[in-house]
Amino acid sequence: MATDAKDLTINYDEDGTLLVKELDKEILSKGAWTTIIFRYKDLNRSTREFGPDKYTIRRYQKLKGQYLPKSKFNISSKAQAQKIVEALNRWISEE
Repeated sequence: MATDAKDLTINYDEDGTLLVKELDKEILSKGAWTTIIFRYKDLNRSTREFGPDKYTIRRYQKLKGQYLPKSKFNISSKAQAQKIVEALNRWISEE
């Protein structure tokens, strides 16, 4: 487990094969509870190629100097991501 938020990753491999490739991340909040949004791709095991960009928001709790995963929300598509952006922009502009 990571001891610094910038070291948290969603890269995942099995038997030396990278199955989830992190492309980028943005730390949204940092502290005892840290929130990070990641952009990533999954490997299609049959074609051995990475699929389209995906997004996930992860929450971590720092206990005894280690970040522990607590919750996640996967954004299912670019269309859903766009709707989230549009709703947030609309709400922010209303303030």
